[in-house]
Amino acid sequence: MFASICRRRLFRLCQIPFGTGAIPSDALPHCHSLATIADAPVSEPCAALVSCGLSPAAAVAHKLPIRSTAKADAVRALLRSYGFTDAEVADLVRRLSQILSVDPDRIRPKLDLFASLGVKPRRLARYPALLTRSLDKHLVPCIQFLRNILSTDEDVCLAISRTPRALSAGLEKIMRPAVDTLRRLGLPDESISKLVVIEMGVLMMSPDRICQIFEALKEFGLGVTEKRFPYGIRALCCISREKWLHRVALYRSFGVSEGELQRAFKKQPNIVNFSDEIIKKKIRFFLDVLKLELSEVMEQPAIIGYSLERNIIPRCAVLSLLMREGKIGPNVKLISALLGSANMFSTRYVLRYANELPDVVKAYEGKITFDVFREQDLLVPLKL
Repeated sequence: MFASICRRRLFRLCQIPFGTGAIPSDALPHCHSLATIADAPVSEPCAALVSCGLSPAAAVAHKLPIRSTAKADAVRALLRSYGFTDAEVADLVRRLSQILSVDPDRIRPKLDLFASLGVKPRRLARYPALLTRSLDKHLVPCIQFLRNILSTDEDVCLAISRTPRALSAGLEKIMRPAVDTLRRLGLPDESISKLVVIEMGVLMMSPDRICQIFEALKEFGLGVTEKRFPYGIRALCCISREKWLHRVALYRSFGVSEGELQRAFKKQPNIVNFSDEIIKKKIRFFLDVLKLELSEVMEQPAIIGYSLERNIIPRCAVLSLLMREGKIGPNVKLISALLGSANMFSTRYVLRYANELPDVVKAYEGKITFDVFREQDLLVPLKL
């Protein structure tokens, strides 16, 4: 009877959807520990969770009190010894409190593996379930598979760091079929390597889904051998086909022609990954406030990815001030001036005039409000 109860409890725990921070059964404590955890009262915050940085309210909410803090203290000490900060330990435990019940000797070899690749603790804190996967049966074979695709361990580290959850995918049932499908559809090995580095999540997709993405990209005029093709895959693997069609319709609703949208997507595939609210807000700002033509915006689609609050508006405030003070001419190519790195803009328009016009620094810091370019600022339209 006791064994039957344990099996039922273990089965319920294993039904927790993957990605919620559920710990695999091979890393869980024995059945008697599970029974103790499941039956224990949870009205009081778990001291082990609180000691890891969780608030008492958060510790109670986890409903997984750990009565003995010795193992939890050992796990916390182990994480600290591998460079986890207090905040990262708290983040990890918040996502996967069950790890405090795992023998530290079972975690250490996995930490060694990730440390040897250069994966930072903060990345593991984002997806701690990796520390519960079997070292020999899962992690090592998957990483060796990645090494065969990528050129260096540095690339392996980048791929895992950007999408750590992808390393949870089964090697033979998910990862390998995904790569085989990419090759069958004609994607060169060099492009596959690039794709895995920028979006390892592609290795979690089914062959049918990959085929759908290839068809959508081809319909948009993007060839499989083009350098931007991996970026197109990354853009579409993050959204459903329905969402993709919706975003296309959204851009078309502003009057963007099919040809303009195709050309813009080929230059900057991630324009379909922004939310409806962000797309509407930015397009309206470019058209209504900056008085740009829609065709200009779509010709330089990278500008849609720039934050209005952090990039575009402060830069507009700087340009407006410099025009009013006669430091730059009114025939500035506006989109060209707004694009580029923060360092490039600061060097060209802020530091260059900071001594003679201190307000330019205030404008760049957002301390001088920008509303619109005033008529007297403009002798000719600020257009490309």
